[in-house]
Amino acid sequence: MNRIDESRPFIPLNIAVLTVSDTRTLEEDRSGSTLADRIEKAGHKLADRKIVADDVPAIQAVVRGWISDKGVDVVISTGGTGFTGRDVTPEAVEPLFEKRMDGFSEVFHRISYDKIGTSTIQSRATGGVAGATYIFALPGSPGACKDAWDGILKLQLDYRHMPCNFVEIMPRLDEHLKRGKLQEA
Repeated sequence: MNRIDESRPFIPLNIAVLTVSDTRTLEEDRSGSTLADRIEKAGHKLADRKIVADDVPAIQAVVRGWISDKGVDVVISTGGTGFTGRDVTPEAVEPLFEKRMDGFSEVFHRISYDKIGTSTIQSRATGGVAGATYIFALPGSPGACKDAWDGILKLQLDYRHMPCNFVEIMPRLDEHLKRGKLQEA
């Protein structure tokens, strides 16, 4: 099923981590630290790390900045995916998606179900692509971040992962933008 083709080179990506919280500081941010540690351990570069309040415009401002930054390939947020009144991360990031990645949420819930059972339905984890940048919104628990990274993202963000991975299609994520420019000329 999943395998690493050692004949292919590892290609490190630049990954930014956003923690969505009204209460956490960097020192107390266990979920963001979990992701940052795993990103670097896998051989990728932590491009940036921020904490922002549970506020749609604030979340969108940070994510838009990273989408427009050619030095960021992937954005992973943690927090704000539940059902409370302050949980607004999906409302913030999904309007930015050019393409939604329904399979990410489905596989995340499958992995999460094995760990926490039906409680997984309390998460609105989501993923998509915008401006040739992958965006993933994860729950705010360290366990959920571990599950998403270890079970999905670590493999899909590795060019050596077979039979396919996100890295090999990165050069083609913005084809629609290039096509539009050619038609205007």
